[in-house]
Amino acid sequence: MSFNGLGLGLGNLAYLSSAETRSISPENFSGEIGRGGMATEGTGAGPARDLGQGWKVSPSIRIPAKTMVTLADIHGMGALQHIWMTVHPSHWRTLLLRVHWDGDVRPAVNVPVGDFFCNGWGEFSQVTSLPIAVNPHGGFNSYWEMPFRTAARVSIENLSDQECTLYYQITYTLTEVPESAAYFQAQWRRSNPLPDRADHTLIDGVNGSGHYVGTYLAWGTNSSGWWGEGEMKFYLDGDDAFPTICGTGTEDYFGGAWNFDVPGHGYTSFSTPFQGLHQILRPDGLYRSQQRFGMYCTGCHS
Repeated sequence: MSFNGLGLGLGNLAYLSSAETRSISPENFSGEIGRGGMATEGTGAGPARDLGQGWKVSPSIRIPAKTMVTLADIHGMGALQHIWMTVHPSHWRTLLLRVHWDGDVRPAVNVPVGDFFCNGWGEFSQVTSLPIAVNPHGGFNSYWEMPFRTAARVSIENLSDQECTLYYQITYTLTEVPESAAYFQAQWRRSNPLPDRADHTLIDGVNGSGHYVGTYLAWGTNSSGWWGEGEMKFYLDGDDAFPTICGTGTEDYFGGAWNFDVPGHGYTSFSTPFQGLHQILRPDGLYRSQQRFGMYCTGCHS
């Protein structure tokens, strides 16, 4: 059996491949062989002064205000397999993550860092899903497999007026990518406020074949009372007034039911491999005040 190292899971761990693993971080900006841990200058030079080279001298980078930096510039054929990063929560909405595939000037991923990792409110919330894991305290992990054929570029733009310090590691494989492999893409939209009885578009302008793999929604209510009954609608292949797929309610789409309300407990959070209501910001009561929610649904549509 020929195995290229993509789609790695417990079911195929026993199969060997010729794929080559590389990793980019502030200790090895290029991911070159045998070049990790060589830094003699960096944000950790002070704490590491008595340890010297090879001891986390450069664990992070500083990004000035209103500045874009390239985190990874990869050439060849392969796939991103793991992205880890952490930064102060005050920057989760003001750092913009972009990913470009194969020299395309249009970013395939163009999303604030916090929202990409399902933490859109600038307040830590643990996420335990297969593609995204967010662990204490603000350890952002993406396990989405993202193939590319000639090049991949990952960048961060600091939109704020403050410098920030970013820790990151991007692990990828160099291997053969089949023609049937799709590119990973992610869009971000915000409606603030969303008028009464109006639609909020999650994704649009997508053409060609592909898989819709999920949604993260940071939902804020601007009034008291029940906030739901927002049916999720999928308009496919020329649908006009009415969609091909229509759900029964917001909490239903994200895998819950009946307002996520457990009698005697109120809104009840959960985080599973594919769905979750992992974040509830509630000043008081169930319906008596404004609320903020974070919920995700991944791997459900193909």
